[in-house]
Amino acid sequence: MRSDIVKKGSTRTAHRSLFHAMGYSNEDLEKPMIGIVNSFNEIVPGHMHLREIAEAVKLGVAAAGGMPVEFPAIALCDGIAMGHEGMKYPLASRELICDSIEAMANGHAFDGLVMIPNCDKIVPGMLMAAGRVNIPTVVVSGGPMQAGRWKGKDISVSTMFEAAGKYESGQLSAADMEAMEFRACPGCGSCAGLFTANTMNCLTEVLGMGLPGNGTIPAAYFGRRRMLAKKAGELVMELVKKDIRPRDIMTLDAFKNAIAVDMAIGGSTNTVLHLPAIAHEAGVDLPLDLFDEISRHARYITKMSPGGSYHMQDLDEAGGISAVMKELTKIHLIHTDCQTVTGPLADRLAGASVENREVIHSVENAYMNKGGIAILKGNLAPNGAVIKESAVDPDLLTYEGTAKCYDSEEAAIEAITGGEIKEGNVVVIRYEGPKGGPGMREMLNPTAVITGMGLKVALLTDGRFSGASRGACVGHISPEAMEGGPIGLIEDGDRILVDVPHRKLELLVDESELQRRKAAWKQPEPKVKTGYLSRYARLVTSANTGAVLK
Repeated sequence: MRSDIVKKGSTRTAHRSLFHAMGYSNEDLEKPMIGIVNSFNEIVPGHMHLREIAEAVKLGVAAAGGMPVEFPAIALCDGIAMGHEGMKYPLASRELICDSIEAMANGHAFDGLVMIPNCDKIVPGMLMAAGRVNIPTVVVSGGPMQAGRWKGKDISVSTMFEAAGKYESGQLSAADMEAMEFRACPGCGSCAGLFTANTMNCLTEVLGMGLPGNGTIPAAYFGRRRMLAKKAGELVMELVKKDIRPRDIMTLDAFKNAIAVDMAIGGSTNTVLHLPAIAHEAGVDLPLDLFDEISRHARYITKMSPGGSYHMQDLDEAGGISAVMKELTKIHLIHTDCQTVTGPLADRLAGASVENREVIHSVENAYMNKGGIAILKGNLAPNGAVIKESAVDPDLLTYEGTAKCYDSEEAAIEAITGGEIKEGNVVVIRYEGPKGGPGMREMLNPTAVITGMGLKVALLTDGRFSGASRGACVGHISPEAMEGGPIGLIEDGDRILVDVPHRKLELLVDESELQRRKAAWKQPEPKVKTGYLSRYARLVTSANTGAVLK
């Protein structure tokens, strides 16, 4: 066993004495040592119940003959960090999570790992660590939050971000807004729509690193979540015995499956950051163009909040992600010969079926005969940009407007709420990319306020959007402004074309004028000059490569 290096031999007598100090017996030390990576804390609703999930995992490990050893991972709440300086940290925390798990797993020579994440950056951070450390690993999440209810309708945290815009425009009273605040998020779990956390928990299943139901069984369905967690603990012991590792599971074909399902369910645009980053750690090249190639052949077959009215419990009852994958096998988009933590993917899909055709459409009756995410290119985004096509009103899929430029999210919010933005504008928020932000802040506040106010405008940024964002929102524009990208050369009044059907993003300015502006451009001073974010900004790569550190 890998852990023998810290448990066996006369030179490890001191090590054993430290284990004994914690109550581990000699019999325990004969067993495989399984690290239980628990991201529980009391600041993230998706993580506040993970102590119970960890206890169930440990029961499973112990029942299967292992020695479970729990250690923590940090977790930030994107919703609470949203709209202020704190939002510079969540994406950057993905690397901290990955690095810290590497340090713990290798520093103590664990034989296997069970990872317990639930929210936005924690899921990809843990999957990145699984690929990097590459010891037998199972991921089991805490599950999605159920939708809240207000006046007979489902609501969630995205409703509340948009409520701010409705309040600012006089469409919602202060009393109603306050009443909704107490109903939108009814309990534990990752926020109720198909936002980044739930998208990544679903794709964990598709990659083969989680069990069926990992992404869709609600956190409130405590019995099913505990059963899933115990099974995860048992499974990791099988993987240790068979020496099946994450890089045996997370192959190129597995990532292609994940992209296909992402397109089918209309997942968060943040997956276009996270999947390449996970692939990078697993030794797999996942270029941005592959997303668009698969999207052109995919089918958009579920219409989940925020792009539709269904929530995660609806998808679970309709058959979950296995049912979505089985539907996609009809058009040969799923590589069924991939390995998963439960065995061959083909075996997993054999018993899957769609239980509700209103929630999961057939590929013949798809909402769109293509995927929910599109990759745009042009002179404004030579290395690519990302838009969630499934969440855009049809009349905004092709849009030409006049630029209004802001060099920070705060300046843009002030302009939007102050009435500066009119229909026909293209709101440009720049110097918010991985380096420029630093940390590539999500732009849910401006997108939600725009939606809540009923403004029909496009919004462009070298930052990114929340999975809860909807509208004509183009993010991940690469190269970013801080690297001298064309988004930094836009001036107020310039005409910009967003053409999603033709995958174009164009700044309608003569090339000679752009070259003149480029020659005059000077890189601004970094917004953050000390601490972790300063180091992060110096090391982080572009959004089109997953914003990984090199």
